[in-house]
Amino acid sequence: MGQNIDRRSLLKSGFASLGALAVLPFISEGAFAETPMRLDNANRIVYSPMVRGHYIERELDMPKMVARIGSNENPYGPPPMARKAIAETIEKGNRYGRTELKALTDKIAVKEGVDPNYIMMGSGSGDLLEKTALAMFKDGGNIVSADPTYMSLIRVAESIGATWKPIPCKSDWSHDLDAMEKAIDKDTKLVYICNPNNPMGAVTSTKALVDFCSRVSEKVPIFIDEAYIELVEGADNKSMVFLLKDKKNVIIARTFSKIMGMAGLRVGYIAALPATLDTIRKTTKGGGGGIPVTSAAGALAAMDDVEFQNMTRKLNTEAKTYLYENLTAMGYKYVPSFTNFVIFPINMSGKELLSKMVDKGIMVRTLDINDKPWCRVSIGTKDEMKIFVTALQTFS
Repeated sequence: MGQNIDRRSLLKSGFASLGALAVLPFISEGAFAETPMRLDNANRIVYSPMVRGHYIERELDMPKMVARIGSNENPYGPPPMARKAIAETIEKGNRYGRTELKALTDKIAVKEGVDPNYIMMGSGSGDLLEKTALAMFKDGGNIVSADPTYMSLIRVAESIGATWKPIPCKSDWSHDLDAMEKAIDKDTKLVYICNPNNPMGAVTSTKALVDFCSRVSEKVPIFIDEAYIELVEGADNKSMVFLLKDKKNVIIARTFSKIMGMAGLRVGYIAALPATLDTIRKTTKGGGGGIPVTSAAGALAAMDDVEFQNMTRKLNTEAKTYLYENLTAMGYKYVPSFTNFVIFPINMSGKELLSKMVDKGIMVRTLDINDKPWCRVSIGTKDEMKIFVTALQTFS
């Protein structure tokens, strides 16, 4: 028999301090942070029918971590222009940032080519995934998604009574859109698509996704999570925001946590039909109220820091290429990634590798997918990737 374990118990065991390793990418923060997590008979976290996660029961001295490459953070941010704007805005910290938030919303609307009433701000895209789940599943229903995928929206939906219909990814780890469409029934309230997908890093082609969204959104809303889309290189992966111009019932999530390097400053948004956003607001009173004035000012400036964004993509690709070359030399077969992380099967238990990495001050994530061990490593700086590669070589 498995068991449930809550976050307070995890904190006592040292697990919560390992959020980058095993909790935060899959478990909701905010209102549902206390939702119990289920462990299986092997003491692994149950994420989905296909995926289990590992953790270790000890405290970490976080300042001594030499490579924090488990949470898909941008190691180079925040952008210089954002840092300057934040510093200049700190004196406004006693005020609500309504003016800055409106300016940010308007600027995003121009970028996306929609009216501002198509945009809803939030404190990171995770906040908006949660709000969408609360609005869409307050009366039950089911959600269809890939497996594996990012679990935040799904977990919140389940916690308020929804059921989940997980559809295994295809052999190349892209979404099986045909099977997902067949899974939709009269109780389906939402289809969730994370593209590029986390934790696998694969993309589903623009052509296939446009066809799917154009047709299926006539039956059920489709949520497309594009957290990593601005990091994509070498693949056809166009944003689905343009579908809103044709009044398609899609919801597109974006974040300032990845390409903009502002994960700790919490800024994100969704683009959707105004009627859809009204539905979400009626349930959650949602908007950008959780975004501090400093973060809004930083996000405004970050959008103009094109040099930083280009640098991030360049350095991310260089460090990822270095990792690819060394994984290949060691005999590992990685999944080609269009994100700032790479996942690959490993030749020891996930728990063992996780413990060995932590012993060397390296934070990664390990999962069992279909009962086979995998490691997911975020792309840090070139020096951090060298630290990781050197450690992995000693274990291989």
